[in-house]
Amino acid sequence: MTGTTICILITIICYLIMMIAIGAFFSKKNKSSDDFYLGGRHLGPLVAAMSAEASDMSSWLLLGLPGLALATGLAEASWTAIGLAIGTYINWLIVAKRLRVYTQKVGSFTIPDFFSRRFGDDKNILTAVAAIFIVIFFVPYTASGFAACGKLFSSLFGIDYLTAMILSAVVIVIYCALGGFLAASTTDFVQSIIMTVALIVVVGFGISKAGSLGTAIDNVRGFDGYLDLFKGYDIGTSATGSYGFLPIVSTLAWGLGYFGMPHILLRFMAVEDKNKIALSRRVASVWVVISMGVAILIGVVGYSLMKDGVVPAYTNNSEAETLIIDVAKVISEHNVLTAVVGGIILAGILASTMSTSDSQLLAAASSISQNLVQEVFKVKISEKTSIILARISVLAISVVAVFLAMDPNSSVFRIVSFAWGGFGAVFGPAVLFALFWKRSNKWGILTGMVAGGSMIFIWKFLIRTTFAGTALDIYELLPAFIVNCIFVLVISLVTAAPSKEITDTFDSVVKEIR
Repeated sequence: MTGTTICILITIICYLIMMIAIGAFFSKKNKSSDDFYLGGRHLGPLVAAMSAEASDMSSWLLLGLPGLALATGLAEASWTAIGLAIGTYINWLIVAKRLRVYTQKVGSFTIPDFFSRRFGDDKNILTAVAAIFIVIFFVPYTASGFAACGKLFSSLFGIDYLTAMILSAVVIVIYCALGGFLAASTTDFVQSIIMTVALIVVVGFGISKAGSLGTAIDNVRGFDGYLDLFKGYDIGTSATGSYGFLPIVSTLAWGLGYFGMPHILLRFMAVEDKNKIALSRRVASVWVVISMGVAILIGVVGYSLMKDGVVPAYTNNSEAETLIIDVAKVISEHNVLTAVVGGIILAGILASTMSTSDSQLLAAASSISQNLVQEVFKVKISEKTSIILARISVLAISVVAVFLAMDPNSSVFRIVSFAWGGFGAVFGPAVLFALFWKRSNKWGILTGMVAGGSMIFIWKFLIRTTFAGTALDIYELLPAFIVNCIFVLVISLVTAAPSKEITDTFDSVVKEIR
């Protein structure tokens, strides 16, 4: 192992130790399951904003988005970023405060429990269905994060993939099991800073190598469709195709996913002061727009680096996703200081993955230990035992995720895309109708969630496969979201209206947030 590699490894180890230390610190603050899963609703506005966005972006921000921009031009990457930016802002604007107030009023600290309490579901059918969907989509989602960490370490240090993946999972499990929600949120806040530093350093390095930003843009200007928001480009074949209305709408639909992301919604529920959510919204929205803009710019600048031989000549999107890793290796080659900088960039990639995995792990664990065991099956346990059960759930889910991640050739981003669509389609309409339509009832929400979740699988594996290349070959989140909304509307209207107690609670929430 070279001196440069050792410096990088030491930098990453220091980062991992810091994450575990944060978990150990917050372990003393968990006195109840409410503390473990929601931090006792003591999340500050800055930590809430940055931890929500760090857990949202994952390694897609540092690997997927720059690679997509480099390999296919601005169209798909830009419309995806626009959809996500709009979704982020609207979610903070209309959902955050109302969800914070509503969940506190009905005494909920998990999303599945909120649905049952909101609609007076004494049998906890909504809790059970929501918890099952969370486990279905979050366990493989968590596995994809473990896999990404394993691939990173394996490619950098020549470590066996399985060993690297398990070690990464162990670190995440330790600080999650020790510190719970507050540890995950604080580490996510730190990780968002590291991700930001990584983006700034890489784009600065790329522009300096190209000579100037203008030169970098001129280098790709000659490729027809590369800088056109309404055309697609293929780095492997240099072919250009149109990027019309349906692809744009399908790509923008990524923004719909935000309304149903449990790990993001939990940040809204945990904010200490509902009146400071406006500050969180501004911070989150600005960071998301800037970070995604820089990530896309890295992809554009990446062509100049490829042209000058600084990084390899990529021939497809999958290869282009290693752009930032390759840049970090180049930066690290000069001396100890640059090796540390390279280590920070690579730690940023690791941070982007871990910040999502830890949040997913906690959300999935709460679905098992709190929603299913205690609320659905009515198992009575003490607060101390509840925390122990929560930690056991974190460990158990991690073990399953490790087994799912054992194949190094599994597609990380395909899983992420599918799980994102699943959550958006199942929970997005349910959250919006629960917060904004007084007439919605438990039967509408229940059938909507089941219909939306089913449509994700039907559209992904049947319709898109059968009609590939046609107008029906669109991202499954959009049609599944629409189907969910239709079921909620129709079933709620043809079944009994909610009780006066439920509607009075709804009215009191509306009055409080005004």
